[in-house]
Amino acid sequence: MKILALDTTGLVASVALADENKTIAEFTLNHKITHSQTLMPLIEHIKNMTELDMKTVDYIACACGPGSFTGLRIGAAAAKGLAHGLDKKIIPIPTLDGLAYNMYGSDKLIVPIMDARRNQVYTSIYSCVEGFERVADYMACDIKELLSHVASLDEGAVFLGDGVPVFRDVIRAYSADFSFAPISANMQRAACIAALAMEREDMAVEPNDLEIMYLRKSQAERELEEKNADNSHE
Repeated sequence: MKILALDTTGLVASVALADENKTIAEFTLNHKITHSQTLMPLIEHIKNMTELDMKTVDYIACACGPGSFTGLRIGAAAAKGLAHGLDKKIIPIPTLDGLAYNMYGSDKLIVPIMDARRNQVYTSIYSCVEGFERVADYMACDIKELLSHVASLDEGAVFLGDGVPVFRDVIRAYSADFSFAPISANMQRAACIAALAMEREDMAVEPNDLEIMYLRKSQAERELEEKNADNSHE
């Protein structure tokens, strides 16, 4: 099986090509250029550098959220376009699953956090005691609420994701049992999306059936609701 995987749900734009035995190629960029500028060139680089015949790709794997609303839509649009053009299905992988997979094998709880603004994070909790499994719901919550819950599990935890630079001091001060992933494994990687997709072939969907996981409404939607609420009180 050969999978082309995409992740543009956060600050990172990442594309990977993998088969059952290895990551064949991966390009990850965490810089100022927007995903709309980087994603297709990264795919083209992988195609050229690996001499890839796109028809030999079995599935497109796509990080399906939560994350940046713009990034989610860019990735989903690219995945759908590729899948339609190649007549392939898409394997959707929750962004938090892929992010946590960076720390596969950890003897601590794995806690990916993505900055959701307003002192909140997109998050879940994972354990590798019996393989790689999610042990909490996907959620958008206050960082201190999350830390309290993780501390109550009393197993130690490693945090990773773009929420770490924002909340590092808060996390470090909360518990000596909390640590952080190294910089080589602290952000989204399409290779992790591909690896999980290999295990979830039965979750493949037609391009038009790809669903995005938002967890909460966009800022524009929230502001409109607040404006309408204010108007209703006038």
